Amino acid sequence: MKYLKYYLAALAVILVDQAVKLIVHYNMEMGMPGEIHLIGDWLKLHYTLNPGMAFGVELGSDYGKLILTLFRLVAMFGISYYLYYLAKAKAPKGLIWCIALILGGAIGNLVDSTFYGVWFDNAPYGASTPWFHGQVIDMFYVDIWEGIVPNWVPLLGGKPMSLWPIFNVADSAIFVGVLLILFNQKRFFGYDEAPTKHRNTTIEQEQGF
Repeated sequence: MKYLKYYLAALAVILVDQAVKLIVHYNMEMGMPGEIHLIGDWLKLHYTLNPGMAFGVELGSDYGKLILTLFRLVAMFGISYYLYYLAKAKAPKGLIWCIALILGGAIGNLVDSTFYGVWFDNAPYGASTPWFHGQVIDMFYVDIWEGIVPNWVPLLGGKPMSLWPIFNVADSAIFVGVLLILFNQKRFFGYDEAPTKHRNTTIEQEQGF
């Protein structure tokens, strides 16, 4: 039972993520025509497909998407085991909750990559099979700045760009989980130092040092 609540938290992330994606897919038009402004021009719902990793990065080969999906599948099992290990080792609960968020987010996007090519027929053109080639549905758009990059900027000059990427619930869960871990490194990863120091001090006292 002490492990179950963390896996249930991950499941909750998956269910919310998939529910939002299904609502967007069935009720919104893709791209700018279907945009819904939530807070002025700053926060929008914008239905788009992400064929690759975060920020739209893609692996440049015919098997790139398949490799990415299989990597996500392996990562899912790795994170699942790590969650179990942390709970068994009585790690700080905050760390375990963060890993649960990351696990839920990873599986949420894995569902898209694995099945959406079949369910929604959104695999990229020319994909060898719709299985494992599905594109991830993104919808939350924080539009801080959008325009043409000045020509003097190396590599990106003259290209249209948005300052922030479009993301989904799964991405948000991963981002929040990682961010909290980074901000709490000493608290999360120093939990075994105090007992070790105490044991060493006790041994030295017993030996008369």
